[in-house]
Amino acid sequence: MSWWWAGAIGAAKKKIDEDSGEATGKYQSVGLVVGVTGIVGNSLAEILPLSDTPGGPWKVYGVSRRPLASWSPTPGPAFEHVQCDISDPDDALAKLSPLTDITHIFYVTWSPRFTEAENREVNSAMLRNVFAAVLPNAQNLQHVCLQTGRKHHLGSVESFGKVEIPEPPFTEEMPRLNCPNFYYDLEDILFDELSKRDGEVSWSVHRPTMIFGFSPYSLMNIVGTLCVYAAICKHEGSLLRWPGSRMTWEGFSDISDADLVAEHQIWASVDPYAKNEAFNCSNGDVFKWKQLWRILAEQFGVDYVGYEGEENRVKLGELMKGKEGVWDEIVAKYELAPTKLNEIASWWLADLVLGTEMELLDSMNKSKEHGFLGFRNTVASFYSWIDKMKAYKIVP
Repeated sequence: MSWWWAGAIGAAKKKIDEDSGEATGKYQSVGLVVGVTGIVGNSLAEILPLSDTPGGPWKVYGVSRRPLASWSPTPGPAFEHVQCDISDPDDALAKLSPLTDITHIFYVTWSPRFTEAENREVNSAMLRNVFAAVLPNAQNLQHVCLQTGRKHHLGSVESFGKVEIPEPPFTEEMPRLNCPNFYYDLEDILFDELSKRDGEVSWSVHRPTMIFGFSPYSLMNIVGTLCVYAAICKHEGSLLRWPGSRMTWEGFSDISDADLVAEHQIWASVDPYAKNEAFNCSNGDVFKWKQLWRILAEQFGVDYVGYEGEENRVKLGELMKGKEGVWDEIVAKYELAPTKLNEIASWWLADLVLGTEMELLDSMNKSKEHGFLGFRNTVASFYSWIDKMKAYKIVP
């Protein structure tokens, strides 16, 4: 890959060159990726060990509750998998406290719950468990990246329509909303814990929008969900029907490429001009879903229809109800990787994202002002992640 913001990263490289570089042996930096089988965790695990990644050479500890899958990075000298349930404080302490050479934490996981109160309790405990295990023992820790998301600006699902949100495009200077939000809790835990280190450990907060990426384990994988939907339509000979609103069909949207989010976090973790800041993170362009819907149909060889009016509006949660057996047939017919429908498709997610009734756009000005010049072409991104879903035989 090419780090096209090499000029901006120069200050960080200079700082690294001035350090001894001997504290971690042959590795300049050691990253703990919490949530390595997730959509951004998978990208971090692939990008960090590359020879030209800033701050490198990197060693990576990848933490996940589940075992690595066939599509995960292969463990080796630069990548070690740690199977650990971070919701269990004893397991987190036992598995993470021995990793004393960690220099950077990339916290890119969350555990979805039915209510925001449960989200706050469970996700706060997970982050605290990681910090309790790592912070006292990783004496060379330099930086913590915390990934949250656009709900920082929108509020929780429970608060949608009940709290006033700012006018898009969203900027990082906009204040928190007056509603409970586990993202705010995670930030407060981050600030509180690192304040005890008297500024010796820096932080960054990253707020992507909906992410295009690759992880069949991720409940937030909209590309995977739409690919599965299209594959079922092809198998059954049915139309690929648009399940969203007119606004989302015709209006402008933005998205975050998983590799770009990973690059954004790596940049913030090593560049001194990005430390102790919160950043939005999107591709830097806009698109219309009706563009991508045509591409999706073409990639799976199906006919499609777009927005058909409110009276004919459908939801994937209803259209795909009871399709588990159909998916099993598709997996067998095309000799796909063994998956279950409820593992790789999140119909509720697609209905939520595509059913939005207003244009939601982020500003990337702050990142650019601080030196991050990375971007993605969203149409090309959509093609590339569909290709990867097919290459790993997740979909036909």
